[in-house]
Amino acid sequence: MSRIPRSKDDDYTEDMAQQRREFVREQTGVSLAHTGQCSFDAGEARGNIEHFTGVCQIPMGIAGPLQVNGEHARGAFYVPMATTEGTLVGSYNRGMRLTREAGGVNVSVVDDVMQRAPVFVFANARDARTFGEWVEANMDRIRAAAESTTSVGKLQFVQQFAAARFRYLRFNYSTGDAAGQNMCGRATREACLWIAEQYPGPMERWVLSGNMDTDKKHSQINTLYSRGKRVIADCVIPDAVLQQVMHVSARQFFNQRGISNLGAMMAGSSNNGSHAANGIASVFIATGQDEANVAESQSALVHSELTDQGDLYYSVTLPSLIVATHGGGTGLPTQRECLGMMDCVGQGKARKLAEIIGATVLCGELSLGAAVLADEWVSSHEQYGRNR
Repeated sequence: MSRIPRSKDDDYTEDMAQQRREFVREQTGVSLAHTGQCSFDAGEARGNIEHFTGVCQIPMGIAGPLQVNGEHARGAFYVPMATTEGTLVGSYNRGMRLTREAGGVNVSVVDDVMQRAPVFVFANARDARTFGEWVEANMDRIRAAAESTTSVGKLQFVQQFAAARFRYLRFNYSTGDAAGQNMCGRATREACLWIAEQYPGPMERWVLSGNMDTDKKHSQINTLYSRGKRVIADCVIPDAVLQQVMHVSARQFFNQRGISNLGAMMAGSSNNGSHAANGIASVFIATGQDEANVAESQSALVHSELTDQGDLYYSVTLPSLIVATHGGGTGLPTQRECLGMMDCVGQGKARKLAEIIGATVLCGELSLGAAVLADEWVSSHEQYGRNR
């Protein structure tokens, strides 16, 4: 097999991208004509991808205006959504109309932490317990070691979990406007090096991740304790508005939620709603988020009530929404434009973006839930989606 062309001097040039496209043509017979049509300089992809060859263009639409009554995001927003699924943008747009006519979506970021969870190995469980007590007694010095690697990350607390002869430490950081996984990894490694050097008792070894940070996958611990931003969005939809826009009543919607909750519980789902991943993934792609974080971010706790007036109270809790407005793919040209649409570029804007996404998810949940209940789900796909 031939090796992919690569330059040791500068691999992020249009010439190298062209060489790789030609390589693909020679190896597969496929010409990357569309992939090669890129509107930004190849050098801007440095740090975001290896073997840069071109761009994979995904259709993008906008939904809105979305009325957000948040603490960081206040007002009307047009939300960029990149997807290949027909009806998705239209459905979210319909949900935004519904909540807008009801006065908007209230959103709060109630927790904000990112983790790295090393594991320490000992001869037996008693030695592991003694180590845990030492860690508690030396937290100030451990914190200083961790924070020496970053001007942004702050070690908030360390959770401890014991099993067999192992001690799992779950380091929890605030990370500013970055998603923070790499930041937390570097800081925790420095803390572990300090611990291994200073701990006076016996220790066999340590590993930077014992998999209790559950990076890039769902876990119950993240649902309970949060990873990224814990975002809660809620609203009250008047029964008359729900019937006019969605063709279902508040009582019908509430009753169906009970049935859907039971189904989700029987299935062992991490989400008792409909499709939070749709809204999250489409906004993630448009705004340069780490798309693999959808695995954690899509977990949702959906709750509804009937008010004394017969209206629908509806809420969505996203316990592990991982977003950034600084670093990673957020600086790429098209992604930066999409962030700019919502005034979410740069520092001080991550919680604002989280609130917008939380409100967006709620709108999508309302819209799809109503479409299923009103038997408009299939017909909408027949008219606008892949069934056409």
